[in-house]
Amino acid sequence: MDVDLCVYGATSGGIVAAIEGVERGLRVALLHPGKHIGGVTTGGLGMTDIGNKYAIGGKSLEFYQRVGQACGMDIAWRFEPHVAMSVFHEWLAQVELDTITGAYIEAAQVVDGRLVALTTVSGLTVKASVFIDTSYEGDLMARAGVSYTVGREDNSRYDETLNGAQIREHHQFLAPVDPYVVPGVPSSGLLPGIEEAADYVQGEGDHRVQAYNFRMCLTQRKDIRLAFPKPRDYRSEQYILLKRWLDTGWNEAFEKFDLLINGKTDTNNHGAVSTDYIGANHHYTEASYAEREDIFQAHVSYQQGLMWCLANDKDIPAAIREPMRTWGLCADEFGSTGGWPHALYVRESRRMVSDLVMTEHHCMKNAFVDDSIGLAAYNMDSHNCRRLVRQGRVVNEGDVQVCVPGPYEVSYRSIVPKAGECSNLLVPFCLSASHIAFGSIRMEPVFMGLSQAATIAAVIALDDGCQVQEVSYESLELELLSAGLIPHFREIKPQPV
Repeated sequence: MDVDLCVYGATSGGIVAAIEGVERGLRVALLHPGKHIGGVTTGGLGMTDIGNKYAIGGKSLEFYQRVGQACGMDIAWRFEPHVAMSVFHEWLAQVELDTITGAYIEAAQVVDGRLVALTTVSGLTVKASVFIDTSYEGDLMARAGVSYTVGREDNSRYDETLNGAQIREHHQFLAPVDPYVVPGVPSSGLLPGIEEAADYVQGEGDHRVQAYNFRMCLTQRKDIRLAFPKPRDYRSEQYILLKRWLDTGWNEAFEKFDLLINGKTDTNNHGAVSTDYIGANHHYTEASYAEREDIFQAHVSYQQGLMWCLANDKDIPAAIREPMRTWGLCADEFGSTGGWPHALYVRESRRMVSDLVMTEHHCMKNAFVDDSIGLAAYNMDSHNCRRLVRQGRVVNEGDVQVCVPGPYEVSYRSIVPKAGECSNLLVPFCLSASHIAFGSIRMEPVFMGLSQAATIAAVIALDDGCQVQEVSYESLELELLSAGLIPHFREIKPQPV
């Protein structure tokens, strides 16, 4: 297959990037390694992480308007997963673009610093003039030989304060909980998922990434409610820590059952022990596809087991167990997977290291860029990375939630490789950012906007016959504004919602 633009990853941003390319007259190939398009936007994340809705423009804003129209309103920031899926499919059909699913990348051919083609595991070869990697994992970027990192930088790396190991107050054990199999007996060993950390140093870098989970769509509607399934490999010892935590009197198990519409929720992680499978994802990024599938299924088993335990185990306090039994999966969502979300929320994986790295200083508006392609506005948000023992009690480590002072600008240089590295590749998802800055930028509306900007830059590079690193920002800025994108804070204007 020979095209002008190859987009790898039919995530929300990948779909937007591909549609933008078709509308600008390019021959486009949209490849996706899975079966289901749309990433977590169609996979359960129905309550949009916005930050500031007025910072969202272009096709990102259009998506939420299309979802709203499908729901009988002008715009919708909360929506059912199947509606988001229908919107994306209809949008792709309107531009007559088919998605090639099951396209797991095997190798990339790079000649003289230029990505010439990619080949999939199934043997498909796609040649293109420009490539955009919109996968959550950055698999195309990695195979193209582009510099990247995985994990948390030491605070000293970019003179930050919120990077590296962090023990803070949110999603934390607020009362002492014993970490040992036999309470008070260290020689009995640690409960599953807990590690010793006598060498813990605040702010120290490591290989860990923030925890993954599934954003569940739940309901109490009896006409569509499915009981939480008990995994075939259910392991009761995985939930001893949960029970000990609940025994302290914690009662916020329903705090993140965020209501969407039609009696459904987007249910997310909340508290010290919840749907995040803390520490189980650190090998995911560099794992083989088969190993990733094992990690995926381990997350399914853990989270399904968690929900079954909360609703059925007699050791769970009745004040939580009984109302939990009134909740369940939705029979009219995720039909091919029994009501369970098909998208694992890969909150963080590879991050490119380019000539400009977005950091905490940009988020806090202590540093600025002169080549902005979009705005990010969410707080610096990292979920926990591990559980460890300190002074005989269990502690969660890695959660950071720090507000930013307002929308801030994201650099064009952060989505293109270093000069001299891969002259025709753009990476708007696994962009160049420190761990903690990525935790703010990583929200779906932002990714859609950056992905549209990536395609616009690709078109300019093709028209001018230049490397993506050499795209004229003056030309790019004009095209971004013309496309309704919002690259600068000064252009934010209230819009009807």
